[in-house]
Amino acid sequence: MPTSVKDFFARRVPDALSQHPEKAKEVAATFLFSITGPDGGIWTADLVSSPPLCQAGSVGQPQCTVEASDADFRSLIDGGAQAAMQLFLNGRLKVIGDPMLISRLSRLLQMGTTPPI
Repeated sequence: MPTSVKDFFARRVPDALSQHPEKAKEVAATFLFSITGPDGGIWTADLVSSPPLCQAGSVGQPQCTVEASDADFRSLIDGGAQAAMQLFLNGRLKVIGDPMLISRLSRLLQMGTTPPI
């Protein structure tokens, strides 16, 4: 079953951040996710703050904004780095801001997709 984007940001990423805040320090960036479609929304992942946070809405100044449809973002969550590259190259994943931070995005996605220990 495909991952729900809303569940990913509302439960899975926050749970991973609370269980393993040290992993957020490896990413050390603030991302804004703008996901369109019925399973979409806007979320901020602040991996600089202590404790790190993932919350609904646009909070603060993101260093990197990621825009995609809910279907494409589900593909990104479930498909990892390979899917991200394909979506980006096909213009279906837009990145605004510091392009170097997109390489750290995979770490955030892994945090939200790894089952709790």
